Amino acid sequence: MQSSISDVNEYGVRSLTKLFRALGDETRLRIVALLSHGELCVCHIEKALELSQPNVSRQLGILRAAGVVDARRDGSWMYYSLAPQDHDSVKAMLDTLVERFGAERAIRTDHAKLRKSCGPDACK
Repeated sequence: MQSSISDVNEYGVRSLTKLFRALGDETRLRIVALLSHGELCVCHIEKALELSQPNVSRQLGILRAAGVVDARRDGSWMYYSLAPQDHDSVKAMLDTLVERFGAERAIRTDHAKLRKSCGPDACK
C-alpha cells in the first residue's frame, strides 16, 4: 500500500510539531546549542548550564524522545549528540533562532563555561 501525499504531509507536520515542542524550553534549547558543536558527556552539560543531574537528564530525555539527540554509554557516563538525521535541520533552525532573537550572548556564556569545565578529569 502506497502512502498518499496527505499522509506524508501529516507526518511532516507531526514531526515538526514534536521538534518545536522539544525546542520550546530554554534549557533544552541551550542543550541543543551546546550539542551543535559535538558530542558531550552529561557532566559537561551540567557544569556548563549549572544545573543538577536530574534536571539535565530529564531535559535530555525529552530531546531523545523527540528524536533530536542520540545517546551512548561509555562506562558509567552518558554521552549525547544531535541525532544524525536531524543535525543539519536542527542546526540551521538553531542558527536562525539565535540570530533572530539575539541569544548569542547567552549561548556564548554557556560555551565559555563548557570550555572551562571540560578538562581531562571533568567526568570523574
